[in-house]
Amino acid sequence: MTILVTGGAGYIGSHTCVELLQKGYEVIIADNFFNSSQDVPDRIAKISGRRPKVYELDVADGPTLERVFAENSIDAVIHFAGLKAVGESCQIPLRYYRNNLDSTLTLLETMEAHGCNKLVFSSSATVYGPKNESPYTEDMPTSATNPYGWTKVMIEQILRDYCAANKDFSAVLLRYFNPIGAHESGLLGDDPNGIPNNLMPYVARVAAGQLPKLTVFGDDYPTRDGTCLRDYLHVVDLAKGHISALEYAESHTGAEAFNLGTGDGVSVLELVNAFQKVNGVPVPYAIGGRREGDLAEVYADPTRAHEALRWTAEKTVDDMCRDAWHFICTRQAEG
Repeated sequence: MTILVTGGAGYIGSHTCVELLQKGYEVIIADNFFNSSQDVPDRIAKISGRRPKVYELDVADGPTLERVFAENSIDAVIHFAGLKAVGESCQIPLRYYRNNLDSTLTLLETMEAHGCNKLVFSSSATVYGPKNESPYTEDMPTSATNPYGWTKVMIEQILRDYCAANKDFSAVLLRYFNPIGAHESGLLGDDPNGIPNNLMPYVARVAAGQLPKLTVFGDDYPTRDGTCLRDYLHVVDLAKGHISALEYAESHTGAEAFNLGTGDGVSVLELVNAFQKVNGVPVPYAIGGRREGDLAEVYADPTRAHEALRWTAEKTVDDMCRDAWHFICTRQAEG
């Protein structure tokens, strides 16, 4: 079975490619390497023992994407490709709408032309918006507070509408919570360009001396220690969730959403303290004011994924911290 992975050289995509290859799937990566490294496919091959086929392209480029489908017999698609920085999406909203919506529409049109009817979509917990309360369940109304989040809401609706029109199509919408960590080999991890937007890569770079300190945005929330709670899950657990979603798509049609999370909230300070303890390194931090838009608690109810996908997150917060640090150390050793 051949799987096209759009954005397959990115953080979550690369880990998913490893799991796919180790399960015996044939893997084709389509990626423009905008926010990923050209050496990722080699790293995937080193871990899995098999190298994915790679096309360097923009998924919104219809003629080029058409060539990928024409040259390969593709059975299903896992769609990661898209811009993903919340703050940046507020600064350049048109670029986010154009990129994320166009790439998805072009992909769906090309899939339709080639009779490919199985899609796993990389959605997000941002679709729950600011008014729902944790734990989030898949039947809650969706909304967003930023253009990035709205692209996820809109794409979910596009997929529902398409499934209503094409009764043979299966779209599994995976709503991620907060993936962190890295592959235990140290060869793959979260290595964003510039200053990280997410907590764990920022913590790791502070620990490595690449950034001076971490700012904790607010310690006066109604939580255990006053800092925000988030549902952190290991990126390898998340990658395995995509295998479960593919298997589900084999025997189901229509659009269905699933939360991928642990179901437990971990505070910012709990995560920082775990990182320091597990790795034996200091993480200097200072308490700052609240950041606009941050919610006190965001965590999943993963019951539907447990029951329908037979998927459960297995790795601990200590595993996440240990693997993230191992990745940073490996990158530093490589120079």
